[in-house]
Amino acid sequence: MKYLHTMVRVSDLDESLDFFLDKLGFVLVRRTDYEKGRFTLAFVAPPGDEAYTLELTWNWDPEKLSGGRNFGHVAYGVEDIYAYCQQLMDKGVTINRPPRDGRMAFIKTPDGISIELLQLGDALPVAEPWASMPNIGSW
Repeated sequence: MKYLHTMVRVSDLDESLDFFLDKLGFVLVRRTDYEKGRFTLAFVAPPGDEAYTLELTWNWDPEKLSGGRNFGHVAYGVEDIYAYCQQLMDKGVTINRPPRDGRMAFIKTPDGISIELLQLGDALPVAEPWASMPNIGSW
């Protein structure tokens, strides 16, 4: 058996691609439009880790998506959680659970799906402004 991908539905493909590609720094592995089925699949992944994709499924006909929190979350490791969270904030991404412990943070996609960011290796030393930042919303 081999892991293939995780799928999440998105309500606005352009907004989701902006979030994953431009804000998170992922790469687009492939994108396919299915005219007959009226949907698009876009597979994204962290650079250098293209074997482990996240499938963004966008149905062309409008639909209301809910329950993103029911999904749980997707987790990604980062080299420097403080620097990465600062880059995200500089791009307008809300850090819902700041990395107060130098180890873990949470953000959300435009459709409300939680993404856990984990420091690779040992936790970084606790540092400001992160240590004093409150949670924002749910994560």
